[in-house]
Amino acid sequence: MDVDKTGLLQYTNRVLDTKQALICNSRPRRFGKSITADMLTAYYSKGCDSEQLFSDFAISKEESFRNHLNKYDVIHIDMQWSMAPAGGAEHVVSYIENAVIGELKDVYPGILPETTFSLPDALSCINTAEGRKFIVIIDEWDVLIRDEASNHQVQEEYINFLRGMFKGTEPTKFIHLAYLTGILPVKKVKTQSALNNFDEFTMLDASILAPYIGFTEDEVRELCRRYGRDFENVKRWYDGYQLTGYHVYNPKAVVSVMLRGDFQSYWSQTGTYESIVPLINMDFDGLKTAIITMLSGERVKVRTKTYQNDMVTFRNKDDVITALIHLGYLAYDQIHQTAFVPNEEIRSEFLDVVEENRWDEFIGFQQESVNLLEATLDMDGETVAEEIEKIHEEYASAIQYNNENSLSSVLTIGYLSAMQYYFKPIREMPAGKGFADFIFIPKPEYAIDYPALLAELKWNQSADAAIQQIKERKYPAALKDYKGSILLVGINYDKKSKKHQCIIEKFET
Repeated sequence: MDVDKTGLLQYTNRVLDTKQALICNSRPRRFGKSITADMLTAYYSKGCDSEQLFSDFAISKEESFRNHLNKYDVIHIDMQWSMAPAGGAEHVVSYIENAVIGELKDVYPGILPETTFSLPDALSCINTAEGRKFIVIIDEWDVLIRDEASNHQVQEEYINFLRGMFKGTEPTKFIHLAYLTGILPVKKVKTQSALNNFDEFTMLDASILAPYIGFTEDEVRELCRRYGRDFENVKRWYDGYQLTGYHVYNPKAVVSVMLRGDFQSYWSQTGTYESIVPLINMDFDGLKTAIITMLSGERVKVRTKTYQNDMVTFRNKDDVITALIHLGYLAYDQIHQTAFVPNEEIRSEFLDVVEENRWDEFIGFQQESVNLLEATLDMDGETVAEEIEKIHEEYASAIQYNNENSLSSVLTIGYLSAMQYYFKPIREMPAGKGFADFIFIPKPEYAIDYPALLAELKWNQSADAAIQQIKERKYPAALKDYKGSILLVGINYDKKSKKHQCIIEKFET
């Protein structure tokens, strides 16, 4: 499945031998990290003859294409693969150094002394003797940081190895380009990065590399055209990561749905499930409430600066949420500094984790939410109003009612149980002569039994006024392509009495 990501090579060509030539590009599993590392190796390595491989891609049209094609000594290290032949994490660094030094002795005979055991020393020695510089690509760079999180000796040895390779004046003499790819950004030591001379591109800030993190919306749209898939369904299921102005999709999920046509979660195949269970079970104040809020479709504010970029140093709920962003279970809005569940695929995975771990908070809340949904479907406005009040008082007490936005937050949380049958609610959707507050569209497999819900919220007015606005401004026109039944839900909150009122009507075309 050809998706052209060679634009990344245009960037790396520009930064070769500059201060920007040290790159750490982190992203979740199944976002094409290894494929990117292989592409860089195939393009730059003298050991490859890859002109034909790149001939149909954008990079081949660049003037600089042949200037860098297969011109460099490339050292490509796969940290994950190295674990097994090394015989354990404590031997990985020495195994890599011995293996690479052995290859260097074959390529540059007679230059390295037999007593050379340090890879940085070997590269420095070759540079002094031959003037050669190297491109170093490390795939899954953070595997020792993640999998050996509590083994301080292994981590310290590895960080010292990376510093020897890339930090200080000497490495600038023998490094053309360093490209590290993994899930986590560079580990922090106290508050500073262990490799603070690297340019980092992350799920918090992908900057100019955003279109190379995953598939962009334009790329997904073209794949849907090519494979005959419904783009709007693909978007509902797999869109959601917002990186520097781009909507980014997980390549693994998109490729799977293109080839198989099944709209489901492919995330469980990524192996991150075990990673998040201990995270979401951490007993930080407000963490479980925040996760329930995000599962419902809302966003929560998050401070990302204190996270130490490892899997053991968690000091507060913000650190956990930040880790979940890097793992891909949450997305991040850089402008508003908020976290949210990106799409239907991840929501289903998240719900499985939460339900399997049987949070008391979640079980109780889920029942209240089920009651709310059932009352809505029964068009029982009085019970809906009572359930919204109960959910606010018992489960969303941190939300202060002071405007319509606060009411909408409680409503979103209240309809969490609807997520089994409905897509994430659409907020402020352009409709008729205005914007509908909430629209819940049922998933195709439930469309016969579950109506679409069109909700309008009012503050210190009346539920009647909400229903009238829906009709007068023709909000149901937003669902002109929807063939099922529609319920109109008008909700009002009276600040003085602190009471809710709800009226539900069936929309008649």
